[in-house]
Amino acid sequence: MSPLNRKLLRDLWRMKGQAVAIGAVIAVGVLLLVMMTGLVTTLDETRRAYYERCRLADVFAPVTRAPEHLITDLAVVPGVAAVEGRVTGSALIDLPDQALPIQARAVSLPDHGDPRLNDIHLTAGRRLESDRPDEILLLRGFADAHGLRPGDTLSVTMNGAHRDLSIVGLAQAPEFLCTTPPGELMPDDARFGVIWMSRTALASAHDMEGAFNEALLSLERGARLTEVVDAVDRILEPHGGLGAYGLEDQSSNRYISEEIGGLRSVSAAVPPIFLAVAAFLLYIVISRMVQAEREQIGLIKAFGYTDLETGLHYFKMILVIAAGGAAVGCLLGIAAGRAMIHVYLQFFKFPFLVFQLDPTAFVTGFLVSVLSASAGGLFVLRRVFALTPAVAMRHPTPPDHGRIGRIGQALQSMLDQPSRMVVRRLIRQPWRMAGATVGIAAGMALSVAMISIMASYDLMIDLTFGVIDRSDVSVTFNDPMSEKTLFELQSLPGVIEVEPVRVVPVVLRHGLNRHLGAVNGLVTDPRLYRVVDSGMDTIHLHGGGIVLSVALADILDVRPGETLTVEVREGRRPTLDIPVTGVAEVLLGSPAFMELEALNRALREPDRVSGAHLRIDSAERESIHRALRDMPAVAGVSLKEDARAALQNQMDTGAGAVRYVMALIAGIITFGVVYNAARIAHSERARDLASLRVLGFTRGETAFVLLGELAVVTLAALPLGAVLGHWLSHAVAVGFSTDLYQIPVVFSPESHGAAALSVMASAVFSGWVVKRDLDRANLVSALKTRE
Repeated sequence: MSPLNRKLLRDLWRMKGQAVAIGAVIAVGVLLLVMMTGLVTTLDETRRAYYERCRLADVFAPVTRAPEHLITDLAVVPGVAAVEGRVTGSALIDLPDQALPIQARAVSLPDHGDPRLNDIHLTAGRRLESDRPDEILLLRGFADAHGLRPGDTLSVTMNGAHRDLSIVGLAQAPEFLCTTPPGELMPDDARFGVIWMSRTALASAHDMEGAFNEALLSLERGARLTEVVDAVDRILEPHGGLGAYGLEDQSSNRYISEEIGGLRSVSAAVPPIFLAVAAFLLYIVISRMVQAEREQIGLIKAFGYTDLETGLHYFKMILVIAAGGAAVGCLLGIAAGRAMIHVYLQFFKFPFLVFQLDPTAFVTGFLVSVLSASAGGLFVLRRVFALTPAVAMRHPTPPDHGRIGRIGQALQSMLDQPSRMVVRRLIRQPWRMAGATVGIAAGMALSVAMISIMASYDLMIDLTFGVIDRSDVSVTFNDPMSEKTLFELQSLPGVIEVEPVRVVPVVLRHGLNRHLGAVNGLVTDPRLYRVVDSGMDTIHLHGGGIVLSVALADILDVRPGETLTVEVREGRRPTLDIPVTGVAEVLLGSPAFMELEALNRALREPDRVSGAHLRIDSAERESIHRALRDMPAVAGVSLKEDARAALQNQMDTGAGAVRYVMALIAGIITFGVVYNAARIAHSERARDLASLRVLGFTRGETAFVLLGELAVVTLAALPLGAVLGHWLSHAVAVGFSTDLYQIPVVFSPESHGAAALSVMASAVFSGWVVKRDLDRANLVSALKTRE
């Protein structure tokens, strides 16, 4: 082994603590990149495989009632590979422990054999037998939420008729990965169920013998979705077609796509920020570490080693630390990805997992780590190589700061000797101190951003259910009803206020952009469900214009004053041209709003409502629930506390759960950079501090010279870190926001205070470690020149 390689091993062992801290900063940055890209790749591949195995349809075509022979007509549409008709319908499930019936969807399965499209994945029990009409399969998530198992009996109301059905099996299906109660945006297994019945039994329950009310189609490779959808709509139009749509607009797939898209946005925006900060910190740390080796570099050159050989020696040291940290980060990223993917597996209800990694993340992590570390080292080596060995082996000549005027004279009289030494160090090396300050500030900025994002999630929930939605109960009707129905609700004991709403399914178009959603008709001055602007002030709905959420306006690329094409998907299905009159700050979903009377007037259906928001007396809650349960016009009831709990669960288990991992990583990076700053400062001044001890300084005075510098740098970094963290919060919030929910940016003093405390705690701990080593130092060894 060559002398330089032996020196390399000795140096790595001598600075093992510092090397580990530098490697940890690299590792956590690479960990986050590998974990996030692995999550996205795995979820995408698992979804694709699940859809393929269960033959999920490419086109869904709901219809009021169509004769069975139309399946043949649909099968010959150009581009269609397979077609299947089925019967679907709504249902209400009565459970003993629930005051309100639970909404469900009933779906038919062929009497014989497996379905050609939209097959199920049986997880318990057996499949249906066609000669037993009272047998059902139940969605696994709903069954687990209520403790139901094969062999149990379920009380169900379908099409106004009450039936007791026997559960013979539990199943999952790709079209029901996420089940959302009608009128809500967040999935909740406990409040919405899916029932599968034989085709004959369900057709009998919904008067669909010899007919179907939903067609499923798969497409040939290369088929154009829009042309197939138009052809299907033309065939089903005479029979009450409700508008065919592609898989991208299917509710469950849309939700899954948004969640995966949210993760993809986070993985594209946030890890690079972490990695960039880690690279910057690494550049500062490595450059100071190599600068501390100035005398050793001069000694090596004095022994005849060339600049290239000396540079390669230090580059190998940098490479070992950087590559080692990146390798550990890759391994930890794989482990963290595997752990997180099981959380998402439960959340998305995938029955199996196809774990995959993205090789690009490994290459990117290694390159960024090695290049940033190399840049920091080479920048210093270039200046050291310019010196002769004799000059390099001496301490650099300090600049002359003897003439500092009246300020200096004041400091001389006010400060004791150790304090003056701290001030001189800061003045003589301002750029080095500035680099350390910026490094600590960057680490704090990450902590501020991630803690602020946690506060932003809480603010989003509070604003949604405290400022925007002020109701206690939301009621949905089976069909649009006369406004006279509201008087029946208002007459219920305990109902304080009733506010009507009409939700109309539509396709919104602007240029080449489209969105399948709904228009919400509200009263002119809503009180229980408000439309608000960015300042949380009410937007009053006047005239016949439409108000879009910020997310929807971005999707359609439309601004106030422009005209929007609205294709209605119910009733007579008119196509309307409506001007956009405003943009609303909505944190959940991508809704559109109109004045209720104007919406009914445009549809030529006056005095119609599809639901209502209620404010109730909590003391009369149970009696109101019983009354709503007995109203035949009511299709479903949503309680605000249940919707809030579902959203909170979504934030804690979906894409939002990653924020906890990122906050932990931000804390590790913050600690790592503060610890490295302390260790490097100690390494740079070890001989000077030992000299002070020999000259008669006490241990406390000697430690003050070193730790005073760390304290000043840390305190100077706090305000800079707070400002950088606030701006970084904007970038992180954009990365976490999706079309399902938008994360507001909030200035939280608590977040900045918590981040500052973490920085100061890291500084105190690092200072304690350095002082302990300083007290244990052998003065004779420290004063010797390291050979």
